[in-house]
Amino acid sequence: MAQASMLTEVVQKFVTATPDIQGAALVTPDGLSLTSVLPGSMDEERTSAMSAAMLSLGERIGQELSRGIVDRIVIEGEKGYSVMVSCGDDAVLLVLAAKEAKQGLLFLEIKRILKDLAPMVS
Repeated sequence: MAQASMLTEVVQKFVTATPDIQGAALVTPDGLSLTSVLPGSMDEERTSAMSAAMLSLGERIGQELSRGIVDRIVIEGEKGYSVMVSCGDDAVLLVLAAKEAKQGLLFLEIKRILKDLAPMVS
């Protein structure tokens, strides 16, 4: 229980303290939510399942196309970015960012939170 509370605290702080971040979710590779701070209109279960599936598919595509290990999957839409990254072998991190977000800073902030989260989910 304390571990789940700590995960939620780290993700909540990331979303509220990082400019242009609109939400984040940490999910298991099979699509179950560990914690999330998502916009109210998003379905947590559906978002978790899609994030895990997208990262898994992206990793398989990377292997088939001989691109090596996939660092991240980025979806850029007219309203912003969705970034999915592995958080060790036991979790997937989804980050939602505004269109105005600078990608370099966004990826740097994601690397920083991964360092905090990875030991907590392994």
